[in-house]
Amino acid sequence: MTIVLAVGVARSWPVALRGAVGALAVLAVIVALFGPLLHLIPIEQLKLVVGIVLTLFGLAWLRKAILRYAGRKALRDEDAAFAREVSALRSAENAQADRIGLVTAFKAVLIEGLEVAIIVVTFGAASTAALGWSAAGAAAAVVLVVLIGLALKHPASRVPENTMKFVVGVMLTSFGTFWTGEGLGIAWWGADLSLLLLAAFYLAVAGALVTVARAPRSVRA
Repeated sequence: MTIVLAVGVARSWPVALRGAVGALAVLAVIVALFGPLLHLIPIEQLKLVVGIVLTLFGLAWLRKAILRYAGRKALRDEDAAFAREVSALRSAENAQADRIGLVTAFKAVLIEGLEVAIIVVTFGAASTAALGWSAAGAAAAVVLVVLIGLALKHPASRVPENTMKFVVGVMLTSFGTFWTGEGLGIAWWGADLSLLLLAAFYLAVAGALVTVARAPRSVRA
């Protein structure tokens, strides 16, 4: 939900929702075709690949955000950019950014959804009744996450774009590091709570880099 929300705010909601719905459709097909065989999927290897990709995306976003806040790169002005750029170039640029957003949302929902599907099948393997309760718990969690996402959508949309991209860079890098570590067999302290520590670490490092790289007033002028 966090990554889909970030993609929706930073790029567009149709792109974020297409990625999420596409991943859910793929998950539905996987569950329908393989069902009990899901526990045989090497989830660690999948997390390693997705984690590396997300880390690279996040670092790329962070680099641009750090340069902007340090005065080494002009802050993005959407109105000025719209008036300045040729429509064809803008369309090509947006198409590339939309593809990145679509893939990011798709991979995030797919990797988390696949992990949930494996847990549901594992806990429900005892009997038909157990599978029903396990599936019901997963469905309730999906509804709750969607409601939380809808509640957070409008407040998040009011965050300035450059600040949002900085936050998204920190978030993607944190998720990517977490999944890469899990793929390598690292047992994170506090399990999922370590995501907060990773985010705080990257935020602190990025803030320090902004201070170090900050351009003198004469350069910015």
